[in-house]
Amino acid sequence: MASLADRPFVKMNGLGNEIVVLDLRDGPMPVPPEEARALARPDVLPFDQIMALYPAAVPGIDAYVRIINADGSEAGACGNGTRCIALYEYGRTGRAHIRFESIAGLLDCNVSSSGITVDMGPPRFGWADIPLAGPVADTRALDIQAGPAEAPALAHPAVVNVGNPHAVFFVPDAAAVDLGRYGPELERHPAFPDRANISVAQVLSPDHILLKVWERGAGLTRACGSAACATAVCAARLGLTCRRVTVTLPGGDLTIDWREADDHILMTGPAELEFSGRLTPDMLGVTA
Repeated sequence: MASLADRPFVKMNGLGNEIVVLDLRDGPMPVPPEEARALARPDVLPFDQIMALYPAAVPGIDAYVRIINADGSEAGACGNGTRCIALYEYGRTGRAHIRFESIAGLLDCNVSSSGITVDMGPPRFGWADIPLAGPVADTRALDIQAGPAEAPALAHPAVVNVGNPHAVFFVPDAAAVDLGRYGPELERHPAFPDRANISVAQVLSPDHILLKVWERGAGLTRACGSAACATAVCAARLGLTCRRVTVTLPGGDLTIDWREADDHILMTGPAELEFSGRLTPDMLGVTA
């Protein structure tokens, strides 16, 4: 497989969610999983996701995006990463309305002075869409728990697919939960054949949620846009909040609006350009 060596990159972040943008439209090639893992090493260019841009096959679309996790696996959605590539494309073209295509569908983005809004599409609650390992009548509370059987630390998550699978545990005190301890086993729970993103959420008020996330393929993260979307729709579905909420993550706030008119989820938040450079064989673990 060809190497990414000598390809330019842009380092960005969305609320501290570390993103590497690779614009491969002039020379499309896959992202080798072993090179992604090498690049993500703490002393090289640690990231949560690579957003790799490819030529779009459909007129009116700016790019096709593939999302690569730090462990080399591929994700279906990354809300923070989508805001980053929207800002990248805005800087490149000057257009505020930007459209991407991904494995999960169309991503419609708008850049403004108040932030970047991404239409994440509608949520999917059916067990086969999430997907789960087998039929479940009610995806609002799965029979899953973590911790001691007599006093589980986490239990009965709501599940949803917002481009990738999410399990959301609602708790009275999110800060008290050691998600670094329980996240790995829950991500790989047998109920989730494609693994899952794991969130711990505390409802502060009908329009405010506190959130911690263990991201599938990346681990603990300062922010996860798709998890914020998943948590917001699960909370509204359970009657815990209204459909428009502020979600506070360790990296900052996102505004999530689950639009009643068409069932689409709108996510609004910031993105930031940090620096750019060129990938080297050493960074990618490539030997001559």
